[in-house]
Amino acid sequence: MEVQPFHDTNGLLREVPLPDLLLLRQRFPRPRIDDVDREVISALKQAAVAEQIQPGQRIAIAVGSRGVAEIATIVRTLVAALRGYGAAPFIVPAMGSHGGATAEGQQEVLHSLGVTEAYVGAPIISSLEVDVLGTLPNGLPVHIDRTANRADGIIVVNRIKPHTDFTAPIESGLSKMLAIGLGKHAGALTIHSWGYSGLMQHLPEVAKFTVNHAPILFGLATVENAYDEVAEIVVVPPAGIGNEQEQTLLERAKAMMPRLPWDELDVLAVDQIGKNISGAGMDPNIMGRLRHGQKDSATRITNITVHDITDESHGNAIGIGHADFTTSHVLHKIDFQSIYINVITAGVIAMESGKIPLVVPTDREAIAAAIRSSGKPDFSQVSLARIENTLRLEYILANKVALEQIRAGSDVEVISSPMPFPLRSDGSLTPFHHDIVLEILKTKI
Repeated sequence: MEVQPFHDTNGLLREVPLPDLLLLRQRFPRPRIDDVDREVISALKQAAVAEQIQPGQRIAIAVGSRGVAEIATIVRTLVAALRGYGAAPFIVPAMGSHGGATAEGQQEVLHSLGVTEAYVGAPIISSLEVDVLGTLPNGLPVHIDRTANRADGIIVVNRIKPHTDFTAPIESGLSKMLAIGLGKHAGALTIHSWGYSGLMQHLPEVAKFTVNHAPILFGLATVENAYDEVAEIVVVPPAGIGNEQEQTLLERAKAMMPRLPWDELDVLAVDQIGKNISGAGMDPNIMGRLRHGQKDSATRITNITVHDITDESHGNAIGIGHADFTTSHVLHKIDFQSIYINVITAGVIAMESGKIPLVVPTDREAIAAAIRSSGKPDFSQVSLARIENTLRLEYILANKVALEQIRAGSDVEVISSPMPFPLRSDGSLTPFHHDIVLEILKTKI
């Protein structure tokens, strides 16, 4: 049965006015690395990596599916360094069930991130075959990519960041890549079958077990600032994975995360969600929504609208279930096979993420529906904001009501006069991206 979008035959949504918006600019602390190549080489030298590599060794570099800033450059530089040491590096996708849980799909995901054989200078060997390294005391089997396990050494490359679904000393980063990413579909399915305890407790246990039973050389970790830029690049030795060093990097990542400048908001329009933006499509650390409750530090939002899926997601619309309204355009972009594999593999923590919200034909109708159902009978009192995605929060469009409710202490500048809600004649949104921001800045107050 095909999902039928709502049709506004009685004018329920046409009569809802959309407010004028102002362009706001948030400022966050911005430590960043300008020369990523040089920083990678510096980190490798500082950790004396050359002394760990023997000429002729085959070294597997594990690369995930996330939109890690400068990932292709980082991997290319690492490959060149390893070749300089006399090694023979190759790339393995480390992304659990992503890419439709197929070898071809996972290689395609790497390509979409710029990690191609031609660019990084190393072959990509993509397979779903795994070895079982052993079992934890509770009987949980520990899986690892077979090709990587049979190499002379393994290097995992990943960003350290807060997880989208739980809070713990170890969240997203090197441990998760070892336990779930390199565990491929089998490992992801096993750990996620334990629900929240699988992630909060067993994930670091599996990572440490992997460190002790597989040829892990080190992790190359990045920490990003609030502008989706690389702020730190660190070589983490095996003993630091799942332990204090990774925990310390996580705390630094949390301190640099962007935020919305509101405690509460009636309506938030999100231009795009995607796996390259967040593992959850749109980051609950920003949006606040979880299957079980609300992220304490995030904004409480009454209604969320979603208007597109990034091309890099290849139709995986994970996170769409945290929206209240979406459009026919989004619905038709969803690859249900991909999202179902992702959700069913992730289990209880992701079930909400794959549900389909109310569907209307156009962007305008989605936002009008969110306003009408916001619990504010006087539409002029609805606080509303629009963002590009949860990764880019420097620039925000907001109405005057939202402007007046900005959290005390937020570093927010108003940089435009009120302007009509940016819509085309067919009811679709005018894209909210860097070029549009620059155009608005030309008419800055």
